[in-house]
Amino acid sequence: MQSGNSIFSRLEVKKYILKKNLKRDLPSSIVVFLVALPLCLGIALASGAPLFAGLITGIVGGVVVASLSGSQLSVSGPAAGLTAIVLGAISQLGAYQTFLLAVVLAGVIQIILGLLKGGTIGNYFPSSVIEGMLAAIGLTLILKQLPHALGVDSDFFGDESFFQKDNENTFSAISGALGHFSLAAIVISVLSILILVFWPKFKKLSVVPAPLVVVVIGVVLTIVFHGGNYALEAKQMVEIPVVNSWSEFTGLFAAPDFSQITNGKVWVVAATIAVVASLETLLSIEAVDKIDPIKRVSPTNRELVAQGTGNMVSGLLGGLPLTSVIVRSSANVNAGGRTKMSAIFHGVWLLLSLLFIPGIINMIPLACLAAILLVTGYKLARIELFKHMYHKGWDQFVPFVITIVAVLLTDLLKGVAIGMLFSIFYLLRTNMRNPYFYKIQEEGNKKNLRIKLAEEVSFLNKAAIQVVLNKIPKETNVIIDGSNSRYIDPDVLETIFNYKHNAYTKGIIVILENIKEQYTVPKLNNKIIEEINN
Repeated sequence: MQSGNSIFSRLEVKKYILKKNLKRDLPSSIVVFLVALPLCLGIALASGAPLFAGLITGIVGGVVVASLSGSQLSVSGPAAGLTAIVLGAISQLGAYQTFLLAVVLAGVIQIILGLLKGGTIGNYFPSSVIEGMLAAIGLTLILKQLPHALGVDSDFFGDESFFQKDNENTFSAISGALGHFSLAAIVISVLSILILVFWPKFKKLSVVPAPLVVVVIGVVLTIVFHGGNYALEAKQMVEIPVVNSWSEFTGLFAAPDFSQITNGKVWVVAATIAVVASLETLLSIEAVDKIDPIKRVSPTNRELVAQGTGNMVSGLLGGLPLTSVIVRSSANVNAGGRTKMSAIFHGVWLLLSLLFIPGIINMIPLACLAAILLVTGYKLARIELFKHMYHKGWDQFVPFVITIVAVLLTDLLKGVAIGMLFSIFYLLRTNMRNPYFYKIQEEGNKKNLRIKLAEEVSFLNKAAIQVVLNKIPKETNVIIDGSNSRYIDPDVLETIFNYKHNAYTKGIIVILENIKEQYTVPKLNNKIIEEINN
């Protein structure tokens, strides 16, 4: 009876939380839907896949992945970082159905990685690199969306790479846009930015989400400009497939070719997608947790299982590989989302818009969506973040800036990898400089030197310790104290014992305190961890 009451009370709590957060999640889901819609289409186009495949991926990312995920704010869908891999894979495998099999297998591999606790790799990304990645994504959004805000839509909407497929780069595209802008698009984007900035400041008006107002005004202005000299072109609008019947809708789906299961190329593509998608997801999850106002921590292993399941479903339905995407996730956070219901609703809106209102959706100008992303980008790359990282010291600021520059000039994974190298350099440098501290005492003509070793003394500290020992003057009493040390590397131990053995030739007396002849690498107590998790 007590158990039944407990279950009932838990259900009541969940209903209360759902109802409480719905007023935030519902408007946020509309914002994410509006941002995700052109991104899904643009990424599908750049990947050489059917446009419908991008929408399927977005729907699966919202409904399936969000339902299984432990992250409350992450939004999944097709990722711009995978476009080059997908484009090459479809060409290499020769048929889209064969590629879909690789997507399904990639999902299986991700589930296995999650069950094997592979998600813990996300804990090893330094904070400075993650903050740099967020700022870089913000700056990328600003730089990439400026041409769309000016009405120049030569590249696809979801392009995040520095070098574009139209032989332009980020800066040349902006330069070209300044000379070939559309007055109507500028009016729409400027008005949209003003609404996004000032609308939330009025409490009575803020009941209606500012991005929704932006979209409505964008549609109205498109109608106003239609037929005149400043009318927007088709490429400056959202464009989704128009489905006129249920048979047309079902005919858009594609099924994987399971007869290619023994094809070695399929498995190579599957493994590549699984690894790259998992890394992008873990980076995104880490970044989203940092900008979560409530500072929740997402279970990364569960996320890999959710992503794997999503990729299996997406592949079976004819969709693209998906990941957790920082652009959509940050838009969700900035729009006020609180729980995973926002991501789930966004998937539902994608499906309903495709079925019932494709004509209305195709009236939305890309300029107003670009304005939403411009404001999101500014919030990610705000000036206060740069000041904050600068005050944390050069060991944090340098990897932060390097990550930003590297992501802007390459892509997300390469940029983070370069930032990691610089972060590791500063980590090693700090570690090498802090293997010990010492204290000198004088008793008459004799000097007593106490060297207290750090908690962890690795082989990286060997050179620093050797330098100090070699500089100790003659006729000195030296105490090497290892009472704080949980681990001392064998190379360092050898250096210490050799020094003690030879020090008498200089009249130096060496006393070793709490230093063992051998140390084992400290391990986590798995039993304690299991008890905590339970």
